[in-house]
Amino acid sequence: MSRLIADASALVSLGIVTDDDPDPLALCLSRYEVVVPTAVIDELQEIASYDDVHGHAASAVLDQAESFTTQSVDLDAEFPLDDGENAAVTLANDLDAALFLCDEFNQLGLIHASLADTRLVTTPTLLSVLVRTEHLSAADARLLLDAISDGRSWGANSYVQRARSLLKGPDTVENTSK
Repeated sequence: MSRLIADASALVSLGIVTDDDPDPLALCLSRYEVVVPTAVIDELQEIASYDDVHGHAASAVLDQAESFTTQSVDLDAEFPLDDGENAAVTLANDLDAALFLCDEFNQLGLIHASLADTRLVTTPTLLSVLVRTEHLSAADARLLLDAISDGRSWGANSYVQRARSLLKGPDTVENTSK
């Protein structure tokens, strides 16, 4: 089972749709050994204190905490992002993780450059992987991405728009009528 390190941003994204069927967080937890830095747990607990879509999503993730491993790391004092990303990048490098799940779209270049041998994936990419491995239909992935996008206000995000356009599969029906 491949090891996946997760940041709070992506966990909140997945938490938005934990009540959906299929549940992409449950799929992720069943397919990967998920490891979360304690700094990310702290962020999730802070986010969970809010009475909004993000707070409810963070609570849903924390409700699944028994399904992933939590680990402390020493933070890199020179890392220019918050403690959660710092800890997650450090942990991914320390554990030589296969995947780093993060939705900090404005910082993907910096995060990618900070990872040694770990592949950076976002929630849209994870949904695409689940489609390619036949754990999720393309139609379900599009619906989930739409719901996550609504909750995360990603409607104008060009990265997410491009990822959505790539979520086509055998269950996609093109409307060619005018």
